[in-house]
Amino acid sequence: MTTHASVSSARSARTPGLTDEAGTGSARASGATPSGGPSWGRREGVPTGPTPSGPAPSGFAACGLDGRLRNAPQARRFVASTLSGWALDRLVPDAELVVSELVTNAVQHALDPTAWETGDYPVWLGIFLNPGDLVCAVTDPSSRPPCLRAPDDCALGGRGLALIEALSTSWSWELTPPRGKTVWAALPLPAGLP
Repeated sequence: MTTHASVSSARSARTPGLTDEAGTGSARASGATPSGGPSWGRREGVPTGPTPSGPAPSGFAACGLDGRLRNAPQARRFVASTLSGWALDRLVPDAELVVSELVTNAVQHALDPTAWETGDYPVWLGIFLNPGDLVCAVTDPSSRPPCLRAPDDCALGGRGLALIEALSTSWSWELTPPRGKTVWAALPLPAGLP
């Protein structure tokens, strides 16, 4: 797993326990794009930049995931650590669940298990702190859209997007040329926060 973070000067840029590509634990500027990773600021459909109603995000963090089932717990730890560093501990339970479902969907439904190569990060998780909300976004190499379905009462799975829909103020997906898609969900910030 590789991580990148960029936060406003009022917030810490270090994420304890996680490292960047160089293994230093230091942050990268939000414009930095590692080889093979998404160019976050240029993705359409993901509310990441300046909007008519407000400024650019005041916090950003991302991590590359290798596309294995262990990625869901890694994503939960990354989100908990990042939100704790941003003093948003109250959002951790909901954000962990949303990110866990987004990453699990990407790993289970968007990746070809025979195409995995050592050292690649086919799945990317981005967290954007905007005025009024926190956006969790996952990019994967598949162009197949996520499918909200009504699972059988006895089914063990199939409720991930329903959980995301229940916890978020909005969620959607967009194709991310040259290949793949980004699925995102916005969580409201607790009252009293910008």
